[in-house]
Amino acid sequence: MSKASAIREMSDDQLQHELREAQQSLFRLRVQTATERNDVPSNMRKLRLNIARIKTIQRERELAKA
Repeated sequence: MSKASAIREMSDDQLQHELREAQQSLFRLRVQTATERNDVPSNMRKLRLNIARIKTIQRERELAKA
């Protein structure tokens, strides 16, 4: 899980890649939760927060370009 300052240092391509990976991990955790095999439920919250951070920074950059 990355802090916002570390995420801001990434390029746009790196952000897109990181977002894709986080979303895939979240999907896998949801499947594990549905099959009752999720050992650490707090990881879902951490991933959702990380996805939100990435999307927020992407939006900030988008607005800065406009």
